[in-house]
Amino acid sequence: MLNNMTDTEEGEGGPNSQGDGNPKESSPFINSSSTSDVEKSQQYDGKNMALFEEEMDTSPMVSSLLSSLANYSNLPQGSKEHEEAENNEEGARPSKKPIKAPQLGTLMGVYLPCIQNIFGVILFLRMTWMVGIGGVLGSFFIVFMCCSTTMLTAISMSAIATNGVVPAGGSYYMISRSLGPEFGGAVGICFYLGTTFAGAMYILGSIELLLIYILPQAAIFKLEGLEGPEAEAALLNNMRVYGTIVLSLMALVVFVGVKYVNKLALVFLACVILSIVAVYAGVIKTAIDPPDFPICVLGNRTLISKGFDVCAKVIEKDNGTVTTKLWRIFCDSPFLNATCDEFFVNNNVTEIQGIPGVASGILAENLFGYYLDKGDVLEKRGVPSVADPDAPMTNSNRYVLADITSFFTLLVGIYFPSVTGIMAGSNRSGDLRDAQKSIPIGTIAAITTTSIVYMSAVVLFGACIEGAVLRDKFGEGVNGNLVIGTLAWPSPWVIVIGSFFSTCGAGLQSLTGAPRLLQAISRDGIIPFLRVFGHGKANGEPTWALLLTASICEIGIIIASLDAVAPILSMFFLMCYMFVNLACALQTLLRTPNWRPRFKFYHWALSFLGMSLCLSLMFICSWYYAIVAMVIASCIYKYIEFCGAEKEWGDGIRGISLSAARFALMRLEEGPPHTKNWRPQILVLVSVDAEQNVEQPRMLSLTNQLKAGKGLTIVGTSVEGTFLNNSAEAQRADQALRKLMETEKVKGFSQVVISSNLRDGTSHLIQVGGLGGLKHNTVLVSWPRTWKQPEENLRLRNFVEVVRETTAASLALIVPKNIAAYPSNGERFTEGHIDVWWIVHDGGMLMLLPFLLRQHKVWRKCKMRIFTVAQLDDNSIQMKKDLITFLYHLRIDAEVEVVEMHDSDISAYTYEKTLVMEQRSQILKQMHLTKNEREREIQSITDSSRGSIRRKNPSNLRPQQSTSEEPAGASLAEKPEEEPVAVSRPKQVQLIHNKNATPTSTGPTSPTGPPGGAGTPGQEVQMTWTEEAEKGKSQAAANPDSIKDIFNMKPEWESLNQSNVRRMHTALRLNDVIMKKSKEAKLVLLNMPGPPKNRMGDENYMEFLEVLTEGLNRVLLVRGGGREVITIYS
Repeated sequence: MLNNMTDTEEGEGGPNSQGDGNPKESSPFINSSSTSDVEKSQQYDGKNMALFEEEMDTSPMVSSLLSSLANYSNLPQGSKEHEEAENNEEGARPSKKPIKAPQLGTLMGVYLPCIQNIFGVILFLRMTWMVGIGGVLGSFFIVFMCCSTTMLTAISMSAIATNGVVPAGGSYYMISRSLGPEFGGAVGICFYLGTTFAGAMYILGSIELLLIYILPQAAIFKLEGLEGPEAEAALLNNMRVYGTIVLSLMALVVFVGVKYVNKLALVFLACVILSIVAVYAGVIKTAIDPPDFPICVLGNRTLISKGFDVCAKVIEKDNGTVTTKLWRIFCDSPFLNATCDEFFVNNNVTEIQGIPGVASGILAENLFGYYLDKGDVLEKRGVPSVADPDAPMTNSNRYVLADITSFFTLLVGIYFPSVTGIMAGSNRSGDLRDAQKSIPIGTIAAITTTSIVYMSAVVLFGACIEGAVLRDKFGEGVNGNLVIGTLAWPSPWVIVIGSFFSTCGAGLQSLTGAPRLLQAISRDGIIPFLRVFGHGKANGEPTWALLLTASICEIGIIIASLDAVAPILSMFFLMCYMFVNLACALQTLLRTPNWRPRFKFYHWALSFLGMSLCLSLMFICSWYYAIVAMVIASCIYKYIEFCGAEKEWGDGIRGISLSAARFALMRLEEGPPHTKNWRPQILVLVSVDAEQNVEQPRMLSLTNQLKAGKGLTIVGTSVEGTFLNNSAEAQRADQALRKLMETEKVKGFSQVVISSNLRDGTSHLIQVGGLGGLKHNTVLVSWPRTWKQPEENLRLRNFVEVVRETTAASLALIVPKNIAAYPSNGERFTEGHIDVWWIVHDGGMLMLLPFLLRQHKVWRKCKMRIFTVAQLDDNSIQMKKDLITFLYHLRIDAEVEVVEMHDSDISAYTYEKTLVMEQRSQILKQMHLTKNEREREIQSITDSSRGSIRRKNPSNLRPQQSTSEEPAGASLAEKPEEEPVAVSRPKQVQLIHNKNATPTSTGPTSPTGPPGGAGTPGQEVQMTWTEEAEKGKSQAAANPDSIKDIFNMKPEWESLNQSNVRRMHTALRLNDVIMKKSKEAKLVLLNMPGPPKNRMGDENYMEFLEVLTEGLNRVLLVRGGGREVITIYS
C-alpha cells in the first residue's frame, strides 16, 4: 500500500510533492526546517558526519529517522478528537494536551465493531422469511455465497491493510491509494452511498418493528378495514412519516455530539448479542418443551389470527352447538343455516403448531423453496384442500397473503446487506494499537463468527418452525408476533426490543460514518464539486456532509420498503468489495516493489474469485440496479479523470499502464507497421527564446489539427549549453512546452535536449526521440523566415541539415511556410480549398495530410483539390481519368485537374510516378537550348533580378560587383516584388545536384581555385543561376563589368551551371502556374525537393524554394519518408 512509510511519496518529494493532500498524513522522513549553514555545521559537529552534512536536509541520519518513526502518529480527525475538543471547550488549557497513542486492541477495536455492523436488521426481520421462501438448501446456498464473498474480500483487504501504515479512512483510502484517484473517488462515492442507504434501511427496519410489533396503534394512517393495495399504501405512508421523523432526530443527535453515539455503541452491541443468544436458547428449549404458538389453517390456507379467538367453525356450549367468530367471518349470519363461503364449507379448520421443535422432523418439509407471487395465499404443505380452480377467491383479507413476488435473485439482494460491515475494523485503523495485526485477525474472526451464526440459523429455523409460519413475513398468523421472536426464550419481547435498539444504533452509526467518509473524499480534493463538504464545525464535525447524507437518506425513506432499499445498498457495497479484490489482485500480479504485506495468506486467484463473485452477485441481485450503480461509478470516474485534481499516489493503475506500455512497445518491435496502420508520429521541432518561451506557438496548433491520426506527438527543443550549468533553463523550457501543449490541447510528450550547439541538439532529437517501436516517423519544422539576413546564416544551415538528416533517416518531413498565418484551433473556415500539387510521388503523404486536416473543425468545410502536371507526350485526359479512379479507390473526395506544361518547363521536378498504380519511372528529358538561347535566358534573368543581387560579405565586395544590389539585411517580407535569385554564400556550388554533372575537385569551391574564378578564399562571389565561363559573351548589359565577372568561370562547369539556370527558370514557371490556380486557396501542399548533396549549394536551395512558393499565403512543403503511407486496399 502506498502509505507504507518507507516508500511514501512525501518521503521522496518533500512537502511540495504532490501527495494525497491530507494534512493529517505527516511523514517522518523530511527535515523541512530551513537551517543556515552555520546551524547545520553546529548541528552535525562532532558526529563524524561532516562528509554528508551537505545532504542532511534531503538524507537525514538513520538515528533521526528512527526517532521520527518511533514518534509517528497518524490519528484520524474522528470521534476521538471530536470528544476531546468538546471536553476542552469549557476552558482554555495553558498547555496543549498531548494526544494519547491509540490503545484499542483486536477485540474492542476490530472484532466487536465488525460483529455489531454485520449483524443487523435483516437477521431479525427477513431471515425467517427467506428460509421459508427459498428453503433450507436455497437459503444456505445464498448465505454461503454471500459469506464467501465477504471472506475473500476480507482476505484481500487484510493484505492491503497490512501493506504499511493504514491511515484513517478505511476502505476509501485503501482503494484510492491502490487503484488511483479515479477508481478511489468512484468507489469512495459508492461506499458512501451504500453506507447512507444502509442508514435508511436501518431506520425503516426500526419503524417496521415499532409500527407492526411494538406499537401498532401509533399508526397515523390506520390499517383497519383496508385491503390489498390500500392497506399496503397506508403502511408505506406510515413508514415515510415516521422514517422522516426518526431520521431528523438521529441527524440532530449526530450533529449535537458524536460522543454519545460512541458511548451507546456497546449498549447497542449488547442488545444484538442478547437477542442472538435468546434465539439459540429458544432453539434448545424447543427440543425439550416446544412453545405453544398455534396457527389456524382452513384447508391448507393460513388464516390471519386477528378477528377470532377459537380456531373452529362451531363449539359445543351448554349441550348445544354454537358458531364461533370464525364462522361469522365467512358466513352472512351466526346461525348454522347461514350462507357461507364455498371454500369455508368444503374444508375443515385445523390448528397446527407454529413451532413444532427441533425433534419434530419439520426440516425435511422445509428443505426446498416455495416461491410465491404477490397476492398468493400462504399454504400448508401436505394438507389436502377442496377448491374450485375456476371460482374466484373470496374473503382474501382473512388469509395470510404474500406481499411481494419472490424469486431467488430477490432473496440474494435482500439478504446481502446482512453480511456487509466488514470494513468497520479498517475504518478505525487510526485508533488501533497495531492495525497491521488487529485488522486481519479481527475482521476474519468476525466474518467467521457471523457466517457460522447465519448458516446455523438457516438450518435451525428450518428445523424448528413450520413452513407456513416461516413464509409469514409479518407474523400475521401467530398473533402479530415477530416470527423469530416466537422462537426466542424467555419471551418474544427480548428479540423485539433488542432488535429495535440495535437497528436504531446501526442507523446512528451509519449517519456518523457516512459524513466522515464524504469529508475524507472532499478533503482529498479529487472531486472538485464536493470540496464544500470538506468543511465543518470548528472541531472538525462534518456539518455540510451530514446535511447531504440526511438528504440522500431521505430518498431511501421515501422508497419506504425495506425489500426495495436492501438491493440498492447491496449494489454499492458489492461494487466497493469488488474493487478491494481488484486492488489486491493487481498489486499482487504487478509485483510492485512496495507490495510487501505482513498478511501472507492471500493469493491473486482468491482476489479474482472474490471480484467475480461480487460482479456476479450484483447482476444476480438486480441487473438494472447493477447497471445504474456502474453508470454512476463510471460518470464519477470520468469526471475525476477530466476535472479532478492530479494525484500521484503510486497506485496500481499506474503500474498497469507501465506494464501495458512495456508489453505494447515490445510488440511494436516485431516489425514496422503495415501501410494501413501508418499514421504520422510527429516530432515537432520548435525553438525557444532567451526566456525559454516557444517562438512558434502556431506549430502546436497545426500539430493538433493534424492529429486526427491519433499518433504519437513529441514536441522537442534544444537548449545551448552543458547539462550541469543549464539544467534549470531546460526545466523552464520543458514547462513552457507542456503549458503550450496543454493550451493547444496537444496530447503527447515534451523533450528538451541540452547540447553544446543547437545543430547537434536538433540532430540528437531526430535520432533518439521516442522509445522502441514507438518512434516518430515524421518531422515538423518551421520554415526559417529570416534566413536571408547575414546573422541568420546558422539557422539556415541548421534547417537544411534537418532536411538532410530526415532524408537520411527515411523520415517524412513537413515544413509549414508563413506559420504565423496558419489558423488557431479556435478559428473556422466556412469555405475554401486545400490544394495539393502532386509533382512527384512521395508515398502518399500529400494525399494523407489534407485528409487528416479535414477531420479537424478548422478545416472541415474546406474542399480538396489535386493538381498534377503533364508533359506534351502524356495523355492528360487519360491521366485525369486514372487519377479520379485512384482517388475513388483511396476513398478520398477531391476535385482533379491536370495542368499541361512543356518538357522545358518541368525539368526540375521529373515525373517519377504519376500514379501509384502505374508506377511511372521514366525520368523526363533535360532541356536542350542553343548557345544563343542560353545567353538570352541568362541576360533576361540578370536584367529582371539585378536589383536583388547581394553579397554575404558586404565589407569585402569585389569592384566588379553590381552597385544596384539589395542591402544585406533585406528579406522577402520587405521586398516581395524583388525575388532574390542572385549571389549566395561564398562556397556555394549548385542548387539541386544534377545527376548528369560530376563536379571536379578543382573549381570555384576549392580554396585554391584560380583568382579569375573566385578571388581569394572566403571572399568569392558566385551567381545563383550560373558559374559558367562565357568567353565570347556580348557586353550589351547595363553593367558590363558585372556581367564579365559572372561569366569569367572555368568551362568545365558548364553543365552544372546550366542545371541551375533550368531549375530557377522552372521554379518561376511552376510558381506562375500555382499562383494562377491556387492563389485563393486556404492551404497549398506541394512536394519539397531534396537538398543539394553538396553543402556548398544551401543558399541556392533556399532561393529556389523561395521562388517556388512566392506569393502564397500558407504553404506546406512535404517530403515523403520513402515508404507508402496510403493504400487502396481494405
